[in-house]
Amino acid sequence: MMGAKGIANPAFVPSSPDTPRHLSASPSQVQVSAPSSDPRGENSEPQEPQKPSEPPLPPAAPPASPERPGPPSLSELEEGPCGWRNFHPRCLQRCNTPRGFLLHYCLLALTQGIVVNGLVNISISTLEKRYEMKSSLTGLISSSYDISFCVLSLFVSFFGERGHKPRWLAFASFMIGLGALVFSLPQFFSGEYQLGSIFEDTCLTRNSTSCISSSSSLPNYLYVFILGQLLLGTGGTPLYTLGTAFLDDSVPTHKASLYIGIGYSMSILGPAIGYVLGGQLLTLYIDVAFGQSTDITEDDPRWLGAWWIGFLLSWIFAWSLIIPFSCFPKHLPGTAKIQAGKTSQTHKDKSSSLQHEDEKFGKSIKDFPAALKNLMKNTVFMCLVLSTSSEALVTTGFATFLPKYIENQFGLTSSFAATLGGAILIPGAALGQILGGVLVSKFKMTCKNTMKFALFTSGTAFVLSFVFIYANCENESFAGVSESYHGTGELGNLTASCNADCNCLRSYYYPVCGGDGVQYFSPCFAGCSNSVSKSKPKKYYNCSCVERKTEITSTAENFSFEAKAGKCETRCANLPIFLSIFFATVIFTFMAGTPITVSILRCVNQKQRSLALGIQFMLLRLLGTIPGPIIFGTTIDSTCILWDINECGIKGACWIYDNIKMAYMLVAISVTCKIITIFFNGLAIFLYKPPPSGTDVSFQNQNEVVTTVSVEEDFSKIGKEG
Repeated sequence: MMGAKGIANPAFVPSSPDTPRHLSASPSQVQVSAPSSDPRGENSEPQEPQKPSEPPLPPAAPPASPERPGPPSLSELEEGPCGWRNFHPRCLQRCNTPRGFLLHYCLLALTQGIVVNGLVNISISTLEKRYEMKSSLTGLISSSYDISFCVLSLFVSFFGERGHKPRWLAFASFMIGLGALVFSLPQFFSGEYQLGSIFEDTCLTRNSTSCISSSSSLPNYLYVFILGQLLLGTGGTPLYTLGTAFLDDSVPTHKASLYIGIGYSMSILGPAIGYVLGGQLLTLYIDVAFGQSTDITEDDPRWLGAWWIGFLLSWIFAWSLIIPFSCFPKHLPGTAKIQAGKTSQTHKDKSSSLQHEDEKFGKSIKDFPAALKNLMKNTVFMCLVLSTSSEALVTTGFATFLPKYIENQFGLTSSFAATLGGAILIPGAALGQILGGVLVSKFKMTCKNTMKFALFTSGTAFVLSFVFIYANCENESFAGVSESYHGTGELGNLTASCNADCNCLRSYYYPVCGGDGVQYFSPCFAGCSNSVSKSKPKKYYNCSCVERKTEITSTAENFSFEAKAGKCETRCANLPIFLSIFFATVIFTFMAGTPITVSILRCVNQKQRSLALGIQFMLLRLLGTIPGPIIFGTTIDSTCILWDINECGIKGACWIYDNIKMAYMLVAISVTCKIITIFFNGLAIFLYKPPPSGTDVSFQNQNEVVTTVSVEEDFSKIGKEG
């Protein structure tokens, strides 16, 4: 590390508790502060060996640069052993490493993903039935998490930056556990579930059902669910802002992307575990805790599963992480040495320079507007945030509606479509996050190269997103929708002469496939009067609306094959092509996630990284995850060709969609969002200005300030990697 004249680059001088240093240089050289055991930082060492050493300053002498605060002492860094106060068991010290912290971070991220994106989503339909809530109300439940996150993210990230980050994560564990507990409470206060009478799905001559509106107190539990989601959002805020910044603090620059990628991948695997766990628990009867059982099976529309058990398990597991997080020190051992070896890659321009170099800046609420304004002026940072927000809009939209798309396009059952959707999204997203982190870490990419890598992966995903145009399927034959009842009736009307006396309900969608290859809305609309319930799938006969291809005899065996439960098998063979290409699209989409996060951490000032992440996640939710499902849902609803209309004339869910129109609309949204992502990503690369060549900026911890001084050309070829 010696130049031509034997001058060492001070940015690479290691710092340790045993050898504190304060390097001095001539005005044409650089002065770099390093952690010192002397509170005044007055120890000095000659920069050039051919010149005599400068005598040490007397103890009472003021600092050489009065306008710059001196560096903190090692005690202020609070690197210490794992434990509480004076209790530091030797067995805990094995966890007092970046890997030990990463393990607990992954467990908390996994728990948060299981609850918020797994158990909550899979329980929505059960909650709608149990507590008599509309989809609009359950949508409000889902949005409550993001609302809480948006409100708190800026303040938590701002004040937590200078605080004890592991203890903030202990608080996050407490709030995530409390939120899961509160979410499960309605099960224990709403009483036992009352089974209604079984619905007869076949054609019976009966009077038309009148419109009956009833009032119930069960929908009032909506506020309990919202409270639970708000608490979960409060716990998730420190996890993804302060936790990410702490990981970046504790490891070298080239390893940060790997650690962050692993941590984020756990938050993606969480929903997969939540879906599997929640799906298994839904096979248990809802009131199993009260010792109740029932003779009905899961095939019965009245069945409700034990949705609440998973939330109680998550509550216990989240609270078990409070103790491990509370025992971590404020900084892991070796953090000061790691920070001293880093080189700043902060974006440099007049508007983004840190104007407040006071050591106490950021400890008061009065400093919040100035810190926020400083970050908002960082054009590179804002471009990266807008890029991730656009990407979040399309990813959350597909995460919500991909099962519905697969179900309608390829004629699959809702359960199988959800399984395929999870098998594509979850592994693809996790693999993409890990690959992005590994590649950035392996090739030790600089900030600008990291952004270029994210641009490449986003561009690849943009090209692959056109899969929806080539891998879609036309609608299958549907009586009353795409074709008439074998010559009778008219399109757009499910009622024809063959089922006019059945008084069928349009609010009960139970598709059956007739022997004529035509799909019917329900056995009732197919005119079926009898059924064989023991067969799998359930079979119906004496169906007046199903066109008979052969002469019918009087035996029940022949009639039993007139219709069978379920949708008709699709003749479209594009499903394997769609799944394979879409899987690759998901991988390349999420490969940009970790590099963008690392770029955000690098392009902002060291003291403002947590606040930068807070701003990112706030805007990501305001512009991405909150409007994403709404935009996708509205777009998909615009392709509906058959709505559910109940006895009171109120429009409900959509039963049948125009497949081709849906595919083209989703392509339009995806392409638009990808173009926005690529534009802002490319603009960030164009605007990014690294520290000038020959300038070293010490990558200080949060109690220090950044000092920039010009150096001689001899340093320009040394230590550009950080």
